[in-house]
Amino acid sequence: MAWDTICEGGGVAVITGGASGVGYAAAEHLGALGFDLLLADISEDALAAAKSTLEAKGASVATQRTDVTDRDAIQALADTAFKKGPIAVLMNNAGIALPSKSWDQIDNWHTMLNVNLFGILNGLEAFVPRMVEADRPAIIVNTGSKQGITSPPGNPGYNASKAAVKALTEQLAHELRQAGAPISVHLFVPGFTYTGMIAAHFPEKPPGAWSSAETVAYLFEKVASDKFYVLCPDNMVTESVDAARVLWSAQDILENRPPLSRWHPDWKEAFAAFEAKNI
Repeated sequence: MAWDTICEGGGVAVITGGASGVGYAAAEHLGALGFDLLLADISEDALAAAKSTLEAKGASVATQRTDVTDRDAIQALADTAFKKGPIAVLMNNAGIALPSKSWDQIDNWHTMLNVNLFGILNGLEAFVPRMVEADRPAIIVNTGSKQGITSPPGNPGYNASKAAVKALTEQLAHELRQAGAPISVHLFVPGFTYTGMIAAHFPEKPPGAWSSAETVAYLFEKVASDKFYVLCPDNMVTESVDAARVLWSAQDILENRPPLSRWHPDWKEAFAAFEAKNI
């Protein structure tokens, strides 16, 4: 679906987690393109601040405090959105990261899955049937993570939630294509991005990180090229490095290597040689 056509048609851009980080940067980007914005977030204060700043830049902004784990709240968000006008962009972006282990911190697993996976699923349930019925060109962007693709050690609960987002988004794209709906779907996979979560640990942006605005600009550049998988680079990781790491992870299965062999001491040199050859 041509992004230019959607931009020309205008409409409403709905962004969950829209009051900060890449969600706010997406709102800034889409507002500048002339879309009417509906921002959803858990924090009323953050929503008020985002609305004030964006309106000062000329954007049309509505906000609605929304807990994405609450199906009724997401349905209410959809009701508000469709009253405002046709939906051009649905960005299911709200997400959290909490510590987890494979046999411990199970409450954190439930919390992350409820927000990161079911928050998106709730959004799809509330919006997609009416978007399909409208039969109008639109896009859906779901925010995933490289941790849901290469699954680095350290936070299995977060990795599992984002791996599920990848699988869900792939199925969504297929089902909408089979249904003939004029809705394109995109899996947004930020790189190292300086957001509020990172700022809590680093008062200044690390040199290796992209700003949220850079990440969002890359996202919509790929959307304009109709790319489904949008793996964003940063100032440390290039597109070719991402490609090599994804390929190595996939070959763990095909070659029956130890799981997460990229981080296995017996495979350290082999991975280094593979990466050097493929970047």
